[in-house]
Amino acid sequence: MFSQPPSALSDGRLPIFVFPSSLKFYSNDQATHKQVLTMYNPYDISLRFKVLSTSPRKFSVVESEGTVKSKCRVDIVIRHQDICIDNEGVGDKFRIQVFERGRRKKMGEKDVPAVLYPSKEMDDTTDDRFETMPISPKPPRTDIKNLPIQNARPADTSGPGLVVILAAIMCIGALMLPTQGDKGSRLPDYLVLTVNQKLIAAYVLGLITMVLLKT
Repeated sequence: MFSQPPSALSDGRLPIFVFPSSLKFYSNDQATHKQVLTMYNPYDISLRFKVLSTSPRKFSVVESEGTVKSKCRVDIVIRHQDICIDNEGVGDKFRIQVFERGRRKKMGEKDVPAVLYPSKEMDDTTDDRFETMPISPKPPRTDIKNLPIQNARPADTSGPGLVVILAAIMCIGALMLPTQGDKGSRLPDYLVLTVNQKLIAAYVLGLITMVLLKT
């Protein structure tokens, strides 16, 4: 579920999700004269939308008003109708206003800029310009190791530790010793264990077994 706090629903600050975030038209590319603006509704309620423009005579919108059901999306087709040199480089905007279905109060809005360029080569916003970073005068560090992502955290490949193995052997030996009350035992009294002592040894051995299985 993608719900929104009541405050955002009532004060007109409901986030609006559209893609792309801006529209670019190119005079020399007729395929770009028609753009598709997709609006998403991740909320639990149906939304009614309205498309406004700062230059309504330049553009045509197939569906300037409509409804987006909960967890659905709609494609808004926008066509530039006035491709000419005078309009190149002029920034226009579309505003997507959203209302709750059946109500007039605006819940939120989203502005989408639109610009007409002569060509993609003249679009200075297509790619950012990156430059080489200056080399630091300090000597490079030699204690930095490059590791694969899957090995970024050192893996313990040495297996169970010596202490764990010794503890397991001691528990096994304790379980093999005679129990108090057994007849015929020739071992000294300190090697004869009680039932509780053997239960503790069995419990510890079980924990050690789980540790060994995980490793």
